[in-house]
Amino acid sequence: MNLFPLPPAVGVLVAMLIAGCAGDTALPLGAITSEVKSEAAGAGAAYADAATGAAKSDSPRSPFSEHLETATGGREVLEKPSVADVMLIGSLPDMSWGRDDAPVTIVKYASLTCPHCRKFHSDVFPELKRTYIDTGKVRFILREFPIGRTSGTATIALRCAPPARYLDLYGKYLNQQASWVSQEVRLDPIFAVAAQVGMKRAEFDACLQNQGMISGLQWVKDRGRKLGVIGTPNFFIQGKLIKSTLGWKEVRELVEANLASPVAASAAAVAR
Repeated sequence: MNLFPLPPAVGVLVAMLIAGCAGDTALPLGAITSEVKSEAAGAGAAYADAATGAAKSDSPRSPFSEHLETATGGREVLEKPSVADVMLIGSLPDMSWGRDDAPVTIVKYASLTCPHCRKFHSDVFPELKRTYIDTGKVRFILREFPIGRTSGTATIALRCAPPARYLDLYGKYLNQQASWVSQEVRLDPIFAVAAQVGMKRAEFDACLQNQGMISGLQWVKDRGRKLGVIGTPNFFIQGKLIKSTLGWKEVRELVEANLASPVAASAAAVAR
């Protein structure tokens, strides 16, 4: 069933509900979008199980929320992942900014429907980029951890954008959440955002059927779970997992502390 786009105010409310959040105006340190709460609330229920005979969405299948999970999800979780564990990649390359040999590496796991991720991108990332990424001190990696099928569908489109437009489209999906986020997967509003970076409808439709891309993205999410990621945003800074939102003050303190370590200080001197 095709739905009309939601009014902005309603869309914001739906986005918060889908993300499992009560609100976004005063975001405390420690608040994250929980995968378990969000999927249990129905964010992943756009496609009925074929065995039930229930009505299905006419949207293409997205692989990112097939199972509701407990805190451990019945999956293997590495108790103390090494830096090598964190930096392991699958068939898709990491989307990163900054020098590959920067002394500090930050990995952010994000869902496109997450208001906390939107707040970090608008309030923290610009300063992080100016102060540390553009100066060669931090390598910043974005990894996809979509929560719910709406986020999963948009994530597939995001990966189909040219690499040079990835960050631009990522920001557009976050900033325009009110226009496309809903419990029902609505392809037209999701495409409308992708079209803003030049994506054609035929490209968008083909992307959603790209099983190699989808499998690669599923690996990214499954690997995040194995590393201990439980929601969004979650971060790894120099291999240490941080399961909370971060403001600019916290990011700066963490980066400076790592830059002060002997190994990082030596690398930072080269970056100057």
